[in-house]
Amino acid sequence: MDSKKLLSLIKKEEGIKLDFKLKLSLEHESSKKEIAKDICAIANSRGGRGYIIVGIEDKTKKVIGLEEGDVIREEQLQQIIASRCEPPIPIAVDNIFIGSKKLCIITIFSGDQKPYQIRENGAFYIRRGSTTDTMRKQELIEAFEENLDFFMETAMINKSDSSFLNEDLIKNYFKNKGIEINDDNKDFLLESAGITKRDKEGGKINCSLGGLLVFSSYNSMWLPHNMIKIINKINKKKDEIIIIQGSILEIIDKFEKEILDIFPRNYPIKAIMESINNAVLYRDYSTYDKFIEVYIDFKEIKIISPGALITRRDICQSKRNMWLYEKLITLDDNKRFLNDGLGFYRIKKTFVSIGKVRFINSIKEDYFKVVLSGINAFK
Repeated sequence: MDSKKLLSLIKKEEGIKLDFKLKLSLEHESSKKEIAKDICAIANSRGGRGYIIVGIEDKTKKVIGLEEGDVIREEQLQQIIASRCEPPIPIAVDNIFIGSKKLCIITIFSGDQKPYQIRENGAFYIRRGSTTDTMRKQELIEAFEENLDFFMETAMINKSDSSFLNEDLIKNYFKNKGIEINDDNKDFLLESAGITKRDKEGGKINCSLGGLLVFSSYNSMWLPHNMIKIINKINKKKDEIIIIQGSILEIIDKFEKEILDIFPRNYPIKAIMESINNAVLYRDYSTYDKFIEVYIDFKEIKIISPGALITRRDICQSKRNMWLYEKLITLDDNKRFLNDGLGFYRIKKTFVSIGKVRFINSIKEDYFKVVLSGINAFK
């Protein structure tokens, strides 16, 4: 966004893809809800990119500017949107001066993940002229039909860099699919597989959420929530807090190495690894403010994964992250991602007549927890 483009937007009237705001505070819960609702509505409305310009008097379009010290940070706004909108909506934030007046421009990119929904109340919003309203039945039907085959993992991660994708992993993936990848077909194959996403208006190639998770060792630059935090209370030779990041397969390999160093040899590590395999595969990656936690104490081991388990009794009768599952079973030579429905049975079987296993699925707090007996049970 440059000043020329900004001036041309200010000349226009508010509409389904343009909103003027005098101020925007991100300190209070009410204002966070309101901006999430506005961005959701603009994203769901037909057309290309949408814009919210802060520092403009909406009725007169007079340039007032932000007050001194007012800063709207992209990272903060991204977190607010990601935690309230599903799927996450790609946005960008620019601060531009018009003369001595600083304005903030929020760009809402046109994605193919419509319709976007507010998590808290389950509502779908849309713009009608310059106002925000709930979507009607026929509008929802049309939006779902238009984007029937979308996966959350193929959502574009704005400002991501495809050069950070692991070339060897990409080659192995397509090789295992019986496809030869080369310079001539690379861009087409990556986009077709949902690993990269091309910005419809600017043409820039970005990575998808799943593309970064599976194929990038450096995805924490854009996805800091993709990590495992180990809290080690049993082995003083190891750090108490251990953070593990990287691509999904790297995270699993690194985690296993750390666990083998922490635990005594008689502890059934397989049960922990089965729990972690499920956690990294089925966690809710649209929850940007939570990560997988593994709490290790003498009495019990807790593996806590963001996102409640989707059971067959839920309205959505499917497993989360099936796009990820396809990529991982294609890449993983160790065959750790079995879709046989026996993962819980294998974990329980390990502890028969030795210790306890509990599975806690909290819809209210939106997490899935596996609780295993600690090392005291194996003394």
